[in-house]
Amino acid sequence: MTLRTAVDGAGILGIGAYRPHRVVGNAEVAARTGRTAEWIERRTGITERRYAAADESVIDMAVEAARKAAADAGIAPGRIGAVVLASMSHLRQSPGGAAEIAGRLGIRAAAFDLNAACAGFCYGLAVAAAMVRDGSARYVLVVGSDKMTDIVAPDDPAAAILFADGAGAVIVGPQDGEGIGPVVWGSDGSRAGLIAHDAPWDAFRDDPERSWPVMRMAGPEVFRWAIEEMPAVAREALDAAGVTAGDLDAFVPHQANLRMIETVTQRLGLPGHVTVARDVVHSGNTSAASVPLAVARLRELGAVGSGGLALLLGFGAGLTWGAQVVRLP
Repeated sequence: MTLRTAVDGAGILGIGAYRPHRVVGNAEVAARTGRTAEWIERRTGITERRYAAADESVIDMAVEAARKAAADAGIAPGRIGAVVLASMSHLRQSPGGAAEIAGRLGIRAAAFDLNAACAGFCYGLAVAAAMVRDGSARYVLVVGSDKMTDIVAPDDPAAAILFADGAGAVIVGPQDGEGIGPVVWGSDGSRAGLIAHDAPWDAFRDDPERSWPVMRMAGPEVFRWAIEEMPAVAREALDAAGVTAGDLDAFVPHQANLRMIETVTQRLGLPGHVTVARDVVHSGNTSAASVPLAVARLRELGAVGSGGLALLLGFGAGLTWGAQVVRLP
């Protein structure tokens, strides 16, 4: 029997982002949702978002982001021991998308999917860190990839104005010192209906007259829940990591809505030197891809340096949430 080799610390070694080429402004969304471009920007803070091509899938986007993350980490794909895909929009129920990602990278790593909606990347990051620490895998690929345009009705004034497509990926591996703090996560299934598909799959099997299932969202209720409860989750993650808000270099919340981000930031009372990710303005809400895409954007802009501390906070359908403090690659 070969003994596993545990390590003292795990960290993010590299990051990759994939943003679809098609840029969609508010005027186009307004024309099919009954809103105005000005109303959409005022209520969401979004000015544009990215839509994947019709023949571009969750897996296609994930593979592109994964290749960039591996190159950024300087880790050959063959050294990856596990692949974790966080997604709520992968349309094929079986087999899972992670195995296909592994196959397209040319590796035979352990692979599994994880669906915690917009908190999915933070969940996947926590699982990957635990795998590295206990020796289950030396390097783990975590991908958040969602093609939300596949599961949102294009004329829905609550959801279509927000959601978009994209993928973000990281390589998690051994690191001197701890680079991924303890996760603070949870769920509230009593409020599952606030963000959910409008029917289960068996409804479409039994009623051939029904059309494609779509995700619906009670926007005001979700907004109130997030601004009331997520600041406490964020503070708990800081405490779990043994740091204060003043130690942070960046705050990267789920990119759901700019008004939501600003309110949560205000209620956290973050010092002025902490950079707050606002990628939602140009990327929209990309669900599980939201947090890694926002981290990648901060680095592209030179807003945070390598080794900086960032508080990540994901939350969404379930309702689910997850937060941790990480050291940026």
